Amino acid sequence: MKRILLGAFLACIFLFAGNVNAQELKFGHVNTAELLQLMPERDSARAELQRYSQMLQQEMETLQLEYQKKVQAYMEKQDAYSELVRQSKEQELQDMQRRIQEFQSTAQQDYGQKEQELLQPIMKKAEDAINRVGEENGFIYIFDLSAGNVVFHSEKSVDVLPLVKTELGL
Repeated sequence: MKRILLGAFLACIFLFAGNVNAQELKFGHVNTAELLQLMPERDSARAELQRYSQMLQQEMETLQLEYQKKVQAYMEKQDAYSELVRQSKEQELQDMQRRIQEFQSTAQQDYGQKEQELLQPIMKKAEDAINRVGEENGFIYIFDLSAGNVVFHSEKSVDVLPLVKTELGL
């Protein structure tokens, strides 16, 4: 019997404490996509990514131009080739086409890695600033509106973007 009374007493205390704490909870929200757009480091990262993309594109164009020249040369001389030479040239063209496809696939992966490498420090800086604002201002949660997971936020939720901008010196 004493255990039941003690359990009920503790449940009442937790319920009462929960109601008091619920009134003190402070929630915020931020649009990280908007925040990242405001950060000057993002512009330099995008410019570097653009240069990298152009370099990969130029290399791809060079490979395709070389392939087209070899196809054209083959087409012009294919009647003069013996069966063995024709097969050899066709195999060479197939190999070159395969290398172009591999380059394209690898280039896409490299571009993704380069993008991650350049944007990760910027995203980390924004995340750290959001965390500092959350800790300094007593927020329990700060939701990211750009992630699309928050289906509702009330006017009681604080937009922390101005605080984060100040934290980052923007």
